[in-house]
Amino acid sequence: MMAMEQMKRQPVVLIVDDDPTAQQTTEMLLLQQGYALHFAASGPEALSRVAPINPDVILLDVMMPGMDGFAVCRELKTAVATQHIPVVLVTALDSKADLARGLEAGADDFIHKPVNGLELRARVRSMLRIKQRHDDLQTTMQLRQDLANMIIHDIRSPLTTITMYCDLLQQTTTPEGQEALQTITGQVNRLNSYLTDMLMMAKMENGSLVLLRTAVDLSDLVQTVCETYGPLAAQKSVSLELELPLLPLAADLDANLWQRVLDNLLSNALKFSPVGGRIGLRLQPWANGRFHLQVRDEGPGIAPEHRETIFDKFEIVRAGRRDVKQVGLGLAFCRLVVEAHNGRIYTSANEPHGAIFTVEV
Repeated sequence: MMAMEQMKRQPVVLIVDDDPTAQQTTEMLLLQQGYALHFAASGPEALSRVAPINPDVILLDVMMPGMDGFAVCRELKTAVATQHIPVVLVTALDSKADLARGLEAGADDFIHKPVNGLELRARVRSMLRIKQRHDDLQTTMQLRQDLANMIIHDIRSPLTTITMYCDLLQQTTTPEGQEALQTITGQVNRLNSYLTDMLMMAKMENGSLVLLRTAVDLSDLVQTVCETYGPLAAQKSVSLELELPLLPLAADLDANLWQRVLDNLLSNALKFSPVGGRIGLRLQPWANGRFHLQVRDEGPGIAPEHRETIFDKFEIVRAGRRDVKQVGLGLAFCRLVVEAHNGRIYTSANEPHGAIFTVEV
C-alpha cells in the first residue's frame, strides 16, 4: 500500500534562491515536467519548509545572503530526517575549491549558472531516480520489519502453550522426566527472552518504546540478577565476584530494561567463561547522580577490530571458542537501552585474557 502511494505521489521539488528572477527561470524550465514546485528565498526558510512539503529533490542556490547554500546543505545532510534528500547545488562558482566545499557539505550534484534547461531536467530526473530507489528500499525494510514483528508475536503463542503443558506434566511424570521438562522449560524461557529482546529493539529503533523511568536501587538490582545466575555459575565452576558501593545507589531508570541489560551481560560472560574462571561485576557511583558498571570475564576476549561491531545487530561476530559459534543480539539490545538512557557501553581487554564490558550512565 505504501509503495503504491509513493508511485502515485507527484514528485516534489524545492527551489531555494533569493533572486525572484532565478526562481521564475527555474520554474519555467521545469513547468512541463509534472513536478510540484515549491520555493524558498533564504536558507532558514528552506530549512523550515522541508518538513511540511517533504521534497524529493532540493535545488539550492549557493550565493545567498546570511546563510549560504553550503551551510544549508550541511544542515540538511547532518539531520537524520533530511540527509536522504538529494541536494543539487546551483552555483556560478566553478573553482575546484568551491566544488570541494560543496562535496564536503554533502551535495549530491552540481549545476552551473546560467542554468541550461536540458541539463537541469536531466539532473533532476537523475536525483528523482535515486530518491525513488531510497524510498523503495525503506518501504521494503519496513515491510520486512513488520513481518518479523508479526512472526515474533505468533511464535510466542505456541511457546506459551509448550510451557503450560510442561507445567502440567511436571505433576505426573517421573523424577527423570521432571528434569527433562525443566530443561525444556528453561530453553523455552530462553527463546522467549530472545523474542522479547527483538521486539524491544524494534520499538526502540522506530521510537515507539516509552521508557518507564522510576527510582531504581541499582545495588539491589545488580545483586538480584547475580543471585539468579548463581546456580548456573556453580554448574560451570565459575565464581561470581560482586563489588557494590557501601551506600545504596539509586538512579532514574527503566527497571525492566536494565534487568535485561544485566541479564545479557552476565549471560554472555558465563557463556564465554572457561571452567573454573571468574566473573567480576563492579558498580560504582559517579558525580551528578551518574554510575559506572563493569562486567569482567576470563574468556577468549574480543578482538580489537570487533570491539565496535560487536554491538551491531547486523554484524556476525565469531567467538573465540569452538563450543560458542557467535555472539547474538543481546549486546545490540544492551547498546540501545544504554543509549536510550543517555549513556554509553563499550568493551576493552581484561588482561591477561578476557573482556571487560563497561556501562557509563
